Amino acid sequence: MNCYYHPEKSAVGLCKYCQRGLCSECTAIVEDVLACKGRHEDEVRALEQLTARNLFQSRRVASAYNRNAIFYGLVGAVFTGFGAMQYRFLGWQAVFFIMIGLFLLYAAGANYFEGRKHK
Repeated sequence: MNCYYHPEKSAVGLCKYCQRGLCSECTAIVEDVLACKGRHEDEVRALEQLTARNLFQSRRVASAYNRNAIFYGLVGAVFTGFGAMQYRFLGWQAVFFIMIGLFLLYAAGANYFEGRKHK
């Protein structure tokens, strides 16, 4: 691949913003990433900051999903256990508590697996 701006020279890398091949004269290194010198340095810096912010947010989202999973799991276990214990006294009405508990346990599992996607 040749440099976009100097076709007679070999490219040493690609600009992160425009994806054009760059020779060593046209290359600017911005936060360990290549950019077109004098053209796309600010844009690449903004992209790198955006990427860093997104990674930070992704970790925060994962911890929120995990907190929700723990809460739903505990409350779901309480509802399911209460419904199972009261089944002989309340009969079919206890099934309502069991169903709520099972739904909360399902929500706990869904939150747990969704949180794992964001790590």
